[in-house]
Amino acid sequence: MGLRQVLGLGSYQTAWAWLHKLRRAMVRPGRDRLTGEVEVDETYLGGVEHGVDGRETQNKNIVAIAVEIRGRAMGRVRLAHVADVSAHSLVSFVCGAVTEGSTVRTDGWWSYTGLPAHGYDHRPIKISKQSDPAHVVMPHVHRIASLLQRWCLGTYQGAIRSAHLDYYLDEFTFRFNRRRSRSRGLLFHRLVEQALHADPVPYRSLVGGKSLAPSHNP
Repeated sequence: MGLRQVLGLGSYQTAWAWLHKLRRAMVRPGRDRLTGEVEVDETYLGGVEHGVDGRETQNKNIVAIAVEIRGRAMGRVRLAHVADVSAHSLVSFVCGAVTEGSTVRTDGWWSYTGLPAHGYDHRPIKISKQSDPAHVVMPHVHRIASLLQRWCLGTYQGAIRSAHLDYYLDEFTFRFNRRRSRSRGLLFHRLVEQALHADPVPYRSLVGGKSLAPSHNP
């Protein structure tokens, strides 16, 4: 609604389509993968659920997170909507987001045990055996998860459909990875530059969203 008012667009549908076209331009094809030390975990987006344990979920969206460790600071981030927390989904995410040879820190979830076979230095941490809570042991991914939750609930009031979630994650990633930029003009220039190289997206494709099929086969 804000974009519609600022640009004087004739309908909500037009403003919505413009925003989704821009979101699809926020990820550059063939972008570099994360390097060095990387924390990886998952978070869940959705309302309160009852009768589920651990990583189980009935209706929530599962988001895989990878973030570069730069001492106490964070480097770049990668996010993806995954179908489940199986080895296929999570290892596929890591392979698509992190450069081989990097050190990958995860919790002790069994789905990550196959990472060494794909060229990663896997450093699992069994949270249950630590004296500190998970958000202290793995602070970077938990901070990103908290920021993402607040962004979805605050900016979009939790009204993001599952089929479109990946594109909102692209927007969050674009904003976060350029958070230290001092020039809004350069950010806009980069987005327009990437939009010129993006494929045309008909409105029907925008409405259809994106499937949860993994984008990278390990």
